[in-house]
Amino acid sequence: MLVLDASVALAWCFEDESSAVADRALDRVVAEVAVVPAIWPLEMANALRSAERRGRLTFADQARLRELLMALPIVVEPLDLAGALGEVSEVARAADLSAYDAAYLALAARRALPLATTDERLARACVAAGVQLAD
Repeated sequence: MLVLDASVALAWCFEDESSAVADRALDRVVAEVAVVPAIWPLEMANALRSAERRGRLTFADQARLRELLMALPIVVEPLDLAGALGEVSEVARAADLSAYDAAYLALAARRALPLATTDERLARACVAAGVQLAD
């Protein structure tokens, strides 16, 4: 099991963003399961919609990618207001991250899971916090 950052899942959607990290993460997600914070579905929906608006994806591409993503064993971890304003905000402050990125780091730390990300800033924050990066 691993925590999956949206940056990695989006690399699966766009050939020019593909990476070895993303490929290995996909193999792990298919073989195991991924867990994501509550923000992940909205990040994915927004990125796919933005790509369609910019002409990077067609509506048909977006529909196909939605189906592929929904078929993966990805568990969305709920987050209530107390968790967002408490744990996530504290992690954001301590690591100098956005609350969005801190949600991934907080989840990985709380669940003692490696985090798959292609975001360099988030990766550095994981290392500093003692959270393992998925290889």
